[in-house]
Parts: sequence; structure tokens; C-alpha cells
Amino acid sequence: MSTEAHPIVAVPYVLEIVAFLVTVVVLVPMMKRIKVSPVLGYLAVGAIIGPYALGWVSDVAGVQHVAELGVIFLLFTIGLELSFERLRAYSKLIFGFGSLQVGLTAIVIAVAAWTWGNSVQVAIIIGLCLALSSTAMVMQLLAERGENATVHGRTSFAALLFQDLAVVPILILLGVFGGDSGDSLWVNVGLALGKAVLVVAVIVIIGRYVLRYLFRVASATRSVDVFTAMILLAVLATSVATGMAGLSMALGAFLAGLLLAETEFRHQIESEIEPFKGLLLGLFFMGVGMNIDFVMAFDKGIWVLLSVLGLLGIKAVIASCIARLFLPTWGASMRTGLILAEAGEFAFVVIGQATLTYSLMPADVGQFMVVVAGISMALTPVLAWLGQKVEEGLQTQEPALEVAQEDAGRIHGHVVILGFGRVGQSVASVLASQGIPYIAFDANTQLVKAMRLKGEPVFFGDGSKVDVLERAGIAVASALLITTGDVTTSETMVKRVHAQWPALSILVRARDAVHSHNLIASGATSVVPEALEASLQLSGHVLCALGLPREEANACMEVIRRNNYDALPKSKMSL
Repeated sequence: MSTEAHPIVAVPYVLEIVAFLVTVVVLVPMMKRIKVSPVLGYLAVGAIIGPYALGWVSDVAGVQHVAELGVIFLLFTIGLELSFERLRAYSKLIFGFGSLQVGLTAIVIAVAAWTWGNSVQVAIIIGLCLALSSTAMVMQLLAERGENATVHGRTSFAALLFQDLAVVPILILLGVFGGDSGDSLWVNVGLALGKAVLVVAVIVIIGRYVLRYLFRVASATRSVDVFTAMILLAVLATSVATGMAGLSMALGAFLAGLLLAETEFRHQIESEIEPFKGLLLGLFFMGVGMNIDFVMAFDKGIWVLLSVLGLLGIKAVIASCIARLFLPTWGASMRTGLILAEAGEFAFVVIGQATLTYSLMPADVGQFMVVVAGISMALTPVLAWLGQKVEEGLQTQEPALEVAQEDAGRIHGHVVILGFGRVGQSVASVLASQGIPYIAFDANTQLVKAMRLKGEPVFFGDGSKVDVLERAGIAVASALLITTGDVTTSETMVKRVHAQWPALSILVRARDAVHSHNLIASGATSVVPEALEASLQLSGHVLCALGLPREEANACMEVIRRNNYDALPKSKMSL
């Protein structure tokens, strides 16, 4: 009788891969059809095939090591959508909201864990690791729902970025509690932070000069394989560098994305990396589902339920209250708090090391915490839905001007938008993507309500009134954008604003050439004639349809555009 192993056994994780691909091909389209997040499908399949259910997967740790690449690629793509300049706009939220959220949440959870009979060291570790939220879960859901650029989306991202930075001191503290070093806590902290800063500085300095050159070399080969390999090398090399320094590997990938966001290869990189990110993230969510121990969940059902609800409640309340210090409304604050209420993937790492590596935490306590963390993460889509409903329910009929004044009192250098139709929304989307704050007004109550439900800083008001603009912080704004299509109204607005704030940049959507001349005469800084732009766009398409190369058509249209704009008065026009 032959004792040779079955061929399937020779291929590691083949059953897991098959189950994962079946999920992608069959379950995900079904979930999208019924308008349910595919994340729930991945979690459910992972829980079913995991060691605590059907038992098809026994090496959960091995699967998770591969699946963690999903989080790495997710942070890389987030970095690609930002830049160092745009990141500075988030600094207040990152180090203000983020630090307060992590610190206060960790203290409250640690006190609760200590009261429940855990040692001081174990309580501190539990508090710190459960204070963090799931970057993968939250960012994926925000992307699916198109909420990355909303108020709660930007605030959540800032908090998650700070949490990635907090990984370093938490791991240092875990090592100190484990007794792996004879040095003092402050010596360990100083050395680790110094090494971390050095590694980040080296990545940024070298990356700025080397990455662009390497990608130019790779693109010159005109080989998709070489270009894709260069992307993977950039992501994994920076991730390994930060990982060896004790930082989060995802933070290294984020830095790589930031560096490449400033290059001409950004859009091609996004296109090539998207399949890797999507598939590996799905595998990561399945790995989370595999950690849910149904036996323990049923044996200690009431305690698991109370612990999950307690964790979600504590984190949601604390994050919501802190967010209210930085955000204009309770609706946006509570929506932020709810989507950050779950535990994060880092909890599995810390609890595993505290239990197995350092023997700080009893095995049964560690497994209980893993189950609570896993279930809370599985509830993230529900929390996102609940946050939306809570914000909708908190929409009040209070005068929008009071809210606008409160919002404007917290920002400066913002853009005030009068008219939030298609043009205003398009401009606002660009501003949000660049991290530039804005406050918008519109006279359509239904539109205002719909936009505020999405977390947009849009208010009902008459932009032709000076007091409305004053409450919107026009005196400290960087520019005023008027998108209203009414000729008389826009000219009246320009005259009043220019008379009151002559140094303010006023940008206006114009109907035609005559309207453009009148607006500039009234004090507009810059105008865009919509009739001219629409005709130029159509003319360009016609030329291309007739066989003229795109570059020549664009050059022709640019000459016509320049001639028309040059006909406007030069004293007020800026292009």
C-alpha cells in the first residue's frame, strides 16, 4: 500500500484558497445584489470553515500571516490618494482626536479589566489593544459606501492613522511587562522611538529620490510584469523596513503610497494594485472570522454578549464625545464614534504575544478577549449602518446659520461655496480630496438635508446676505466660490462681497461672455463662462471624432480658450 501523501497535501492552504475563491465568485455578487457589505460574507465563510466550526482550516495563524498583506496594500492605496501636503491638513485630527480617543478609551477599558480581576499589567495590555479599531474594516466600508471624503470619513481615517503610530509604544510596553529587557521603560521607549524616527526619515529621504527613478526605469521596459514587480517591491520593502524597526508594517506601506502619490505613475500604480488589495483584504476578513470560537461563545454566551456590548458602548461614547470637540455636529460625531467602536486586528497580535510569548495573560482570558474582539469586528458593517441612522435621526430643525457659525469658528483658510448643485458638489469633492475645508450654502432644503445626511458641511441660507457670509467665517476664508446660475443674483453677490471684503478672492461661474464682463466689473477675481467651456469640450470631441489626434485637438481648444479669456478685463482676471 502506497504511503505517498495526497497531491493536495503538498500544496499548502489549497483548501483555504478554494474556499476563498468560491466566496469571491459566488457569495460576493450575491451580497452586493442584496446591498449587504461583502465583508459580512467573508466573515461568515471564515467562521464556518475555521477550526471552531467545520474545521477545514487548522493553521489559522498561517492564513492570517498571508492575509495581513491585505491591510498592507490597503494602507498603500490610501497613501496613494494623499500626499505629505494634504496629510498636514489632517494633523489636528490625527494628533488631537486620535491621541485623546486612544488614551481615554485605553484607561476606561483597563480600569474595567482590572476591576474584573485581571492584574494591572494584563489590564493595561487589554485596555491598549482594545482601544484600537480595525483599519481594514473601517476603510473598506468607507470606500464601499463612498464616504472617504465625508466629515466622519476623514475623522475616522485620522484616528486610524494615529492608532497605527500607537502600535510602537504598545509593543514596547508589552516587551517591558514580559521582562525581556533589563533596561528601564524610558530607555526602551527612547531607543525604540529613536529607531522608528530614523527608519521613517530614511524611507522618506531615499524614497523621494530613488522610487521615482526606479519606476521610470521599470516603465521604460514597457513590461507589465516588471512594472507590477516594482510596485510589489516598493510596498513590501518599505513594510519590512518599518516592521524591523518595531513599527506597523502597514505604516511602511502607507509611507510608500505617500511618496508615490507625488509621482507621475500614481494612476497606473492604482490600477495595477487594486486586484491584489481587494483579494487579500477578503482573505484577511476570512481570517478574522476563523478566530471566532463558537464553543466559547455559546458556553459563555451571556458574558461574551455583555463584553461585546460593553466594548462597543464604551468606545462609541468616548469617541463620539471627543469627536464633538473637533466636528461641527453631534450627528457626525456619533457616526464617527460608532464606526470606530469595534476592536482592531492588532488585538489578535498583542493578545497572542501576551498569552504565548510572554505568558502574561492566562490562556482562557486571552481566548475570551480574541472572541470578543472578533465578534466586535464582525459587527462593523452593522455599526456603520447604525451610525448613518443615528445621524439621520439627529438631524434637527435648528437654524442652519448657528451650526454654520459654530463650524466656521473652528476653521480658517477655508472656501465658502454659494450654491451646492452639480458644479458646487464637484468642486467640493476636489477640495475634500485635497484636505481643504469648505462650508457651502444652498436654498434647496431637500438638497441641504440630503448632503448633511452624508456628512457634508452644507447649510441652508441666502448667500447674498452679508450676515450669512459673516457667520460662515468669510473674513478668514481663503476664497469665495459662487456657482449659482442666476445672472442677477451672482452679480449682486459679487458686488456686496467685494465691497465688504475687497481682498477676498471671488471665483464665479458665468453664463456667457457678457455675464463674465459684468461679473469682473462688479469685482470678481476669476470667472469661468460655462457656455464657452461646454462648447470647447464639444468641439474637442468633434475634432477627435474626425480623426485629429487628442493632443492636437487639446492644443487647438487651448488657443481658443486663451483668446476668449484674454478678451476679458485683465485687472481682475486670474487664470
